[in-house]
Amino acid sequence: MNKNWVIKSSGDENVISSLSRDLGIERPLAQLLVQRGITTFKEAKDFFRPDLSNLHDPFLMKDMDVAIQRIQDAIQAGEKVLVYGDYDVDGTTAVALVYSFFKDHFKEIDYYIPDRYGEGYGVSLKGIDYATEHGVSLIIALDCGIKAVDKVDYAREKGVEFIICDHHNPGERIPDAVAVLDPKQEGCNYPYKDLSGCGVGFKLIQAYGIKTGQTSESIYDYLDLVVVSIASDIVPITGENRIMAHFGLKKLNESPSIGLKAIKEVAGIEKQYIDIEDIVFKIGPRINAAGRMESGKKSVDLLVCQNWKDAGVISKKIDNFNLDRRNIDTEITRQAIEMIQGDETQKELNATVLYNPEWHKGVIGIVASRLLDHYYKPTVILTKSNGFVTGSARSVSGFDLYQAIDSCSDLLENFGGHKYAAGLTMKVQNLPKFRERFEKFVSETIDPDQLIPVVEIDTELQLKDINEKFFRILKQFEPFGPENISPVFLSENVVDNGYGRTVGNNGEHLKLTLIQEENPFQVFPAIGFHQGNDFSKINKGAPFDICYQLMENEFRGRTSLQIHLLNIKFD
Repeated sequence: MNKNWVIKSSGDENVISSLSRDLGIERPLAQLLVQRGITTFKEAKDFFRPDLSNLHDPFLMKDMDVAIQRIQDAIQAGEKVLVYGDYDVDGTTAVALVYSFFKDHFKEIDYYIPDRYGEGYGVSLKGIDYATEHGVSLIIALDCGIKAVDKVDYAREKGVEFIICDHHNPGERIPDAVAVLDPKQEGCNYPYKDLSGCGVGFKLIQAYGIKTGQTSESIYDYLDLVVVSIASDIVPITGENRIMAHFGLKKLNESPSIGLKAIKEVAGIEKQYIDIEDIVFKIGPRINAAGRMESGKKSVDLLVCQNWKDAGVISKKIDNFNLDRRNIDTEITRQAIEMIQGDETQKELNATVLYNPEWHKGVIGIVASRLLDHYYKPTVILTKSNGFVTGSARSVSGFDLYQAIDSCSDLLENFGGHKYAAGLTMKVQNLPKFRERFEKFVSETIDPDQLIPVVEIDTELQLKDINEKFFRILKQFEPFGPENISPVFLSENVVDNGYGRTVGNNGEHLKLTLIQEENPFQVFPAIGFHQGNDFSKINKGAPFDICYQLMENEFRGRTSLQIHLLNIKFD
């Protein structure tokens, strides 16, 4: 697929030079820091040396003191408490964290995960009724609840109070809960606004630990759950999140909880060091799969498990859920591509809107993402559930999907989401009109350049500049993630040294050994996934430009530096 290359602004040259000198690092590395908003020696030190002492005081969060007092009152009175959370990774890790921490403090405590298909996202009436029937007087809601105004009122009428721990944007009205913890709500002076839902839960137990004099180590023991939520929920890995992710990865690698250790085992992760990418592609999908295929409660059952034998049984079930999920989403993606390929009109549209009432609701978000990668246009994938057309939408870089869906709001029963991802529900009879109006809005508002994928390049680099010291410092930029993406480099006029080849079942991938004319004796192994079509030109000795990331390749216990090709351009 053709891609536009965009080189980012390098930043203030004086600041780059100063950082390079003060830190004793090469200019390209200093530039990477400036591009990440790091302009002083102190900021660089904090960036390269994360410290748990730099976590913010949890009592800076609005309502935190009220929440802790209500929890202490509930413990003192022997109340029954329900820990409630969403069915995705962020919600289930948050529930596991808060439940595991408080289970020895309350006489009676339970957890509840709503059913994706029967109840949908967030706080549900069924969940509140469950609490009432089981004598619960306090619900601690995690990763949801900030817009559950009517549900919280309903619960109050039933004698059930709420503490809400959320990280999503609030609506016009804040629910009438005992306490609402959300750094994004108006009037909250908490310094860091981008916590995950599990991160807000962590601040809750941190505050309780401070108030009751517990050791910091007993609180930090839960950071392996927090880093799984940070990675899987794709929140920025900056500031406080970066600190928690750094130490969460350390915990996950050295002494993970029994449940996460079991997931690592069934996922077959054999690397010496698990990183954010491993969580995103191997751990997170397995935790998510339970909610997609059966019940998110299974994931919490595993994450709170204290018995290795039981954890092994549950983790195998969850791994099977993930296998089923993968088979289903692969098949639906195949069907969706066939629908597009068989419809000449569809190929010419600026948006993709596909509907099949038989498609599995739990995987259509994944299918939407796969089609976005394949065709790169705003995409809505729909199926039928409970008598309605329901679906997930994904967008291209720079295009506001939420606004496009909002323009069709009169045709929808409900919708929600943000600029790049959303969910929606409508009556079956409204589908043709929605398809027409959505395409019209996209066609009239999207810039044609937005329909071409963009590779953002941090800086140009000569291959000779890549050495052991350079990569050692680059590794200290980890953990990588949103707003701290693994740097993308540009190198011009490289060639393969003649040992390159295609690999994969159909020769779809490139495996090259690259050199630059300036230093023909320094060679760099490179891998380029789904770029095998370029091999005929490369094999003829034609020079080309590459944009790429640097990574470590582990093979048979040996680790080596490798170039990960993102895109290739010939003169």
